[in-house]
Amino acid sequence: MPARLTSLLALAAAAITVAAKPIVVRDSPVSLPLARRFNITGVSNILAADQARAKVLKTRSHAEGKEKAKAASVINDPVTNQAAIYTASVGVGTPPTFYDLIVDTGSSNTWVGAGKKFVETSSSVDTGEEVRVEYDSGLFIGEEYTDTVTLGDLVIPDQGVGAAILASGSDPYDGILGIGPVDLTEGTTFDGEPVPTVLNTAFTQGLIDANVIGVSFEPATEAEVTNGVLTFGGVDESKFTGELTYVPITSTTPASAYVGIDQSITYGAAGTTILASTAGITDTGTTLVLLASDALAKYQTATGAVPDDNTGLLKITADQFANLESLFFHIGDNTYEFTANAQIWPRALNTAIGGDEDSIYLVTGDLGSDSGEGLDFIDGFTFLERFYYVYDVTNDKVGFATTEFTDATTN
Repeated sequence: MPARLTSLLALAAAAITVAAKPIVVRDSPVSLPLARRFNITGVSNILAADQARAKVLKTRSHAEGKEKAKAASVINDPVTNQAAIYTASVGVGTPPTFYDLIVDTGSSNTWVGAGKKFVETSSSVDTGEEVRVEYDSGLFIGEEYTDTVTLGDLVIPDQGVGAAILASGSDPYDGILGIGPVDLTEGTTFDGEPVPTVLNTAFTQGLIDANVIGVSFEPATEAEVTNGVLTFGGVDESKFTGELTYVPITSTTPASAYVGIDQSITYGAAGTTILASTAGITDTGTTLVLLASDALAKYQTATGAVPDDNTGLLKITADQFANLESLFFHIGDNTYEFTANAQIWPRALNTAIGGDEDSIYLVTGDLGSDSGEGLDFIDGFTFLERFYYVYDVTNDKVGFATTEFTDATTN
């Protein structure tokens, strides 16, 4: 084992103690299903995990700086949601071994081996580079390979893939499918060079027409259901109903290192300001809608919500829910309505998160810091489930559109 890797493993152990190459070209949409999965006990765990993630995202970007983390076929891949995370089944190797990977726009390395171990095949090439990435819930350390990656009907040869030798915090999943800005991979391998994401590699190889990924989520009332789709190389027009409009990636650090945007939030018909215009991020790896602490206090005042000791989430009474008004997310020249029903946790899943069957919990939580730090909100997947979401890498912009689920009352 290389001496460099040995030293990295020693550091990781200490950290854990403390805490054939087929090319398939498509000229029509190709899907990767996403599964919504729920695998934790108590929303307090979800809130704590989201807050820990937010802290790491801020810290990592501040440490790396803008210079290290800046920010024709269409291929769809279905995704699963587990009330805490979305996962996709991703094949690696020839023939492929399939892994359940967390879909993450807040990171950009793709790696496997946390659960199901990496299987070397004829297409697996060890680059000789060690790779290490730290996350909110842990880290992984391993060897960087190039290999054939299968995403639905999209087959990508020579894709960078980390094979974990040591991993923590990702159980029970097998690793991560990182689809954020490629600059986030700088410094993760020993040579420090960026590792192209699956999207970048597919575009560079001419397998997709555009360096664009579309994300379709849906609200769910079941603990585990396949109800999402990733679209590689464009958008799936069947997944949205309104006009798809774009805004540029924010220029404010540290949000600019991620799929960051500028937005403001108001409440109700009176237009009460909850969050003045500021920068934050959109993130498939975060469950809740996290607001800066001072903004959340305004939201609590407007709604009458109080913290719930059992779940850690905000809670309202039935009468308060009857009077709950919409939140309005002002993004660019457009306003996106986050309805009263969208603001509550799916009541069918209350007991799964440690709550009372008949109680009403809110999906808006505390970011853990006041506004003015350059990352003052995270629009997690409970927000993204109500809108179609697009990350255009080439043009450095983010798109949103309403869907048939924008006004759904399923929660």
